[in-house]
Amino acid sequence: MKAPAVYISGIILLMLMDWTGAIQANSTAQKQGHCPRRLNVVPSKRACVCDEDCPGADKCCVFDCGAVCVPPAFTKPGVCPRRRRGSGMCAEFCANDSDCPKDEKCCHNGCGHSCIAPYTVKPGRCTRPKGTPMCAEFCYHDGQCPGEQKCCRTTCGHSCSEPC
Repeated sequence: MKAPAVYISGIILLMLMDWTGAIQANSTAQKQGHCPRRLNVVPSKRACVCDEDCPGADKCCVFDCGAVCVPPAFTKPGVCPRRRRGSGMCAEFCANDSDCPKDEKCCHNGCGHSCIAPYTVKPGRCTRPKGTPMCAEFCYHDGQCPGEQKCCRTTCGHSCSEPC
């Protein structure tokens, strides 16, 4: 009785190994970039399952209409500047950094999204606000401050100061 059990166990083991190998053979590396937030182009192909199903650099992305092949979105380096609520145009001029020319990023403009030149965060940390209340916005980001200074929070605003 032990021989048939060993024989059946061996067959099951071979089937599992074959099944596992098939999964590894079908797994592919994802293409660069990420899926855009909105579908704003005509898909190059419909009904995809993975990136490999899509032509060229296109990615397989899921939207309300199902899975389709579209050009990938990329995140550009830099940081979007802070904006005050209600200060920008209430329109969506971009959905991803990929929609913007040159080095510009798709940033919240205070109401909608538009392409804006980013800034680089300077090294160091801001000190805790102290002293006389300063309620003014002298800067919005590090890029507006001279030299090594950073745009730091004051008691009720922001100003350029030396980092710690």
